[in-house]
Amino acid sequence: MSLTDQALNVRADDGALLASYSVSTALNGPGEQDGSGCTPRGKHYIRARIGAGQPLNTVFRGRRPTGEIYTPELAGAYPERDWILTRILWLCGREWGLNRGPGVDTFRRFIYIHGTPDTEPMGVPMSHGCVRMRNHDLVELFERAPVGMRVDIE
Repeated sequence: MSLTDQALNVRADDGALLASYSVSTALNGPGEQDGSGCTPRGKHYIRARIGAGQPLNTVFRGRRPTGEIYTPELAGAYPERDWILTRILWLCGREWGLNRGPGVDTFRRFIYIHGTPDTEPMGVPMSHGCVRMRNHDLVELFERAPVGMRVDIE
């Protein structure tokens, strides 16, 4: 994943490009510190896949579906929410002291690849640290992203 290009590229074992998606990473830029609101860099893997089979625009809170489906009316009723929609790919760091361990742990910071409302821009940093994607792109990625899949954030 390229923070500079705001793009998530899926590659085959031989390096061939399989898919490329526009994303939105942290408004605060790259960084690993707890509470920074930054997107962590380095080597990661998918630790958990959440939301298989849920409808497009399913709303998640605490990694559980709320029973709500995102609509502009729902957004108007809860303007302060950071919308986590459709699916969650929960990331875990692989590098002790950089993105794993005390004060910098990607998993304990709850850093996800997740869906976001269609009104949110892609290709520009706007998130609170997570990687936001278009919901239909996320469903496609989710189907090809098993637990344990490597995710490098550069």
